[in-house]
Amino acid sequence: MKKILAVTACPTGVAHTYMAAESLAKLAKEKGIPLKVETRGAVGVENELTEQEIAEAHAIIVAADTDVLESRFAGKPVVKVPVAHAIKNPAGLLDEALNKEAAAVSNDLLKQVEANKAERSAARSGPYKHLMTGVSAMLPLVVAGGLLIAISFIFGIEAFKVEGTLAKALMDIGGGAAFALMVPILAGFIAFSIAEKPGMAPGLVGGMLASQIGAGFLGGIIAGFLAGYVAKFLKDLIKLPRNLEGLKPILLIPLLATGITGLLMIYVFGQPVKAIMDGLTTYLTSLGSANAVLLGLLLGAMMAFDMGGPVNKAAYTFAIGLLASGIYGPMAAVMAAGMTPPLGLWLATLIAKRKFTKEERDAGKAASVLGISFITEGAIPFAASDPFRVIPSIVAGSAVTGALSMLFGATLRAPHGGIFVLPIPNAVSNVGMYAVAIIAGTVVTALLLAILKRPAVEKTAA
Repeated sequence: MKKILAVTACPTGVAHTYMAAESLAKLAKEKGIPLKVETRGAVGVENELTEQEIAEAHAIIVAADTDVLESRFAGKPVVKVPVAHAIKNPAGLLDEALNKEAAAVSNDLLKQVEANKAERSAARSGPYKHLMTGVSAMLPLVVAGGLLIAISFIFGIEAFKVEGTLAKALMDIGGGAAFALMVPILAGFIAFSIAEKPGMAPGLVGGMLASQIGAGFLGGIIAGFLAGYVAKFLKDLIKLPRNLEGLKPILLIPLLATGITGLLMIYVFGQPVKAIMDGLTTYLTSLGSANAVLLGLLLGAMMAFDMGGPVNKAAYTFAIGLLASGIYGPMAAVMAAGMTPPLGLWLATLIAKRKFTKEERDAGKAASVLGISFITEGAIPFAASDPFRVIPSIVAGSAVTGALSMLFGATLRAPHGGIFVLPIPNAVSNVGMYAVAIIAGTVVTALLLAILKRPAVEKTAA
């Protein structure tokens, strides 16, 4: 039998979410169709779909009027309708899902990279998963805000100080709005990852307080975890009759968790964390060239070490957090170093062809696209097949790139986009030498691979 999965969600998460789930489940049982329904209601996610269940499913029904993390279903046939359709016409939805054709899956490098990223995402658990949820939610604000600030500088470095000008408007949007939301969104989504919907309000408020106090991104991280675990504790502790359950996420938990989180941020954590952030900012802004090079070398090596894993993300998160404090050098080093591994592998497939199979040489072309796009994971398939030679080579190249980027004083206001942000005026300072840093690391990686790798053995047909 074809297995069908479903997700139901309505804006309030109280009535239609569960009515739709019950309607689908009842009809599927009558027809003997294997069905599992995930509900995303006011009390959070219930009966959550696992990665294995999604992989084994024939199709997924999404009956929702809110976001249900549809990216989980990439490559799977999806029937998407408003939640009311599942209540009114469950038979039609089940028939459509059963008749959906499975999406074709390619085996090229791009698909391998997406599969690796999805596998790593599924493997995340505990604090690391919660932190990455917050960082992922914050990232679009950082990118948009940084680029808008950079564009405002086209009119002059101090043009935004003149009221009524376009430069002033762009600065208000990028710096006054987008950057102001960074820390609250970070904290809000960390808390959401821990406690689901009940954690969002206390997380956002805790993050806003961290921002107002001056505790920065570190304060936002603390506020997010604090709010999330307080909300989760209250969610598990408070028991109400079923018909009053809707009061928990709407009234009781936001009230209590927000109050507790806010008081702790104001009276306990806020000032000590502010002192730490002030000290870190002072240290980084006063770095001499030797210490800057060492910092760049360390961040660069971390970016290549596990290619998108926890060490890579630690360096990336550190650099992003500094943007709110007006420190842009580490971000430049991190992005450049993250571009180098796939680019170095691509160059190696050109200058040392006999060290790579035909499939690897073809994959090298795709790796170059991933490299210029700042997708470090493009190096994973190569590293998986020969880790003891590939990983040291890419770590060395990225370390060189990170060190040179800091030595040249390059800065970056947009934390993603790879080569595509370089032409934007003022997004990157010292663009010429920044490009030199990327090229240098790419060449180091390629030369080391050419020396260390053994000649490839082509597979022969049986």
